[in-house]
Amino acid sequence: MTTSTGTDWAAWQESWDRQQEWYMPDREERFRIMLDMVEALVGTAPRVLDLACGTGSITGRLLARFPEATSTGVDLDPALLAIARGTFEGDERVTFVTADLKDPRWRESLPYDSYDAVLTATALHWLHSEPLAALYGQVAELVRDGGVFMNADHMIDDSTPRINAAERARRHARMDQAKREGVLDWTEWWQLAAEDPVLAEPTARRFEIYGEHADGDTPSAAWHARTLLARGFGEARPVWCSPSDTLLLAVK
Repeated sequence: MTTSTGTDWAAWQESWDRQQEWYMPDREERFRIMLDMVEALVGTAPRVLDLACGTGSITGRLLARFPEATSTGVDLDPALLAIARGTFEGDERVTFVTADLKDPRWRESLPYDSYDAVLTATALHWLHSEPLAALYGQVAELVRDGGVFMNADHMIDDSTPRINAAERARRHARMDQAKREGVLDWTEWWQLAAEDPVLAEPTARRFEIYGEHADGDTPSAAWHARTLLARGFGEARPVWCSPSDTLLLAVK
């Protein structure tokens, strides 16, 4: 994908951010804490794997804060990867790889055997618990000793049903109000992508791969921490949470 198409990649990134913020108003705070912990544990020039990178949201914020960092983005979604590649075209610090994280051979496509940090956000909830646990083991093998893995996502604690119901009702009320004010939701955003001359074809392929929306499990933060410890990490716990999301950090 090249910028010669005239596609405004910055506008697509902005549109994606606004759509995602409709679901997660604390999204930027979550990214900030993620990068705070990267700096604290592996420094300001890390080699990063942006796991299930989408449009490169993490990569963009990583490089803005740490210009000496490098990033490998891996994803299967052809439309989001088109936006990512268009956005970072010509930036030698960034590499993108097309791979299916459910394929045990996905790591063979990566340019490096180890990373200082593996980061992911709002991406792994489409995996069910068993393949997610297997992926965590594969990630543990990619993270160098002393390196970190962080997953920011919706993690549900089923032991607090009244809290969960209240949070969900409040969140949906906010979302309904924003929707009335014209915010694009997931479905509407993809409809726009399907109408774009450059993104129409990769968007069609995207829906052939995923369908309308892939929903896996959303286990608790405690489950994620236990699983990461069992799969090879030395420490794991949440380092940030909102009423609906958690940023979980594991250190090798």
